Amino acid sequence: MEGISKELAELHFANNASYTAQGIHMHPASEVIGLDPDNKLITVKTSEGEHQESYDKLLLSPGGYAPVPKIEGHDLENVHTFRGPEDTDAVQKRMSQTKHLVVMGAGYIGVEVATAYAEAGVEVTVIDMADRMLPTYLDPELATVIEDHAKEKGLTFRSGEAVQKLLGEDGKVNAVVTDQAEYPADTVIIAVGVKPGTSWLQGALKLDERGFIQTNEYLETSVQDVYAGGDATYIPYAPTGQTANIGLATLARRQGVVAALNALGNKFKMPEVSGTSALRFFDYTIAATGMNAVNADSYDGKVASKYVEEKLYPDFMRKPGTVHMKIFFDEETHRILGGQLLSKIDVADSINVLSTAINAKYTLEQLALLDFFFQPNYDRPWHYLNVLAIEALGNKVTGADKLLF
Repeated sequence: MEGISKELAELHFANNASYTAQGIHMHPASEVIGLDPDNKLITVKTSEGEHQESYDKLLLSPGGYAPVPKIEGHDLENVHTFRGPEDTDAVQKRMSQTKHLVVMGAGYIGVEVATAYAEAGVEVTVIDMADRMLPTYLDPELATVIEDHAKEKGLTFRSGEAVQKLLGEDGKVNAVVTDQAEYPADTVIIAVGVKPGTSWLQGALKLDERGFIQTNEYLETSVQDVYAGGDATYIPYAPTGQTANIGLATLARRQGVVAALNALGNKFKMPEVSGTSALRFFDYTIAATGMNAVNADSYDGKVASKYVEEKLYPDFMRKPGTVHMKIFFDEETHRILGGQLLSKIDVADSINVLSTAINAKYTLEQLALLDFFFQPNYDRPWHYLNVLAIEALGNKVTGADKLLF
């Protein structure tokens, strides 16, 4: 979106040629529209019609689709979703022709698009019914920081508003009407979530009421020799020991490996994950893993949290830098359950430490004294993650740093 990649094909980590070199036969422009598990057949639709292919083992990864609310004007020209390469291409090409962008949805995808357009000089308004940006990703203390930053960058965020209709002229969108105001818009991006693309699997295997494919810990579906992974499945969730739907490409790749190993005759369980991810928002790096205020109720126990702001460098280095942090933990055992980091300095890699701590069932006490290197170009004698844990335990890290450094 920012023009770093020169063409859409660069955004892929593999292509038809690289798959062919590995002995994998690709069938582009082919849509699988049916599954007959009794006879081990799939139905494939191409420009030439429909045909069937047989299988011995089958891995399903149908992914999801971006739903479009059926409000008035949803079918106007220059109204887009942002899901997949076709959407990416259309939205990127539209940027140079846009003066007023409205993004419906302040989640991960909506914020990414909004940031790119705003940095290109477009007037951007983001609208969401929630009370903050990235409502399922950041807690209020950190969300407030990026909302203030958005204002500095000319991005307008309208919380607590519901889009009622889109207005148009000559078949093209020109305004968005909410329950509180009307906003000019020559381009609209709808980013209100993702739903599983599994309607074609109804009756062929077991789905839940939301359309997600049911699998066991080996990613086997309810049908023998059929495995599933990706956005249309649930995945073991480390903070709770239960399962969750987490739409991340990193996790889908791991599911693909596990499913393939098991299809080859292994018994390899899908490991627990925490949904670790990062995002750039103008000058800020945002990173999060595991539990937050939105999903804390899913934990079988009492959840506590601590918010901390900490300097990144010793005073004598005369380098600005602050990190905003929040950690979630079991109030009784102090086991770490989740965390969020936000800074104008790139602290993204540190979220991997918290992700590892969740899987290893580390406590605050262990994180408080965990061995981090110290070098004043990079951090303080107590690493900020040490400080986060120490403060969560009720202790203040103050005097020694000031006296010695």
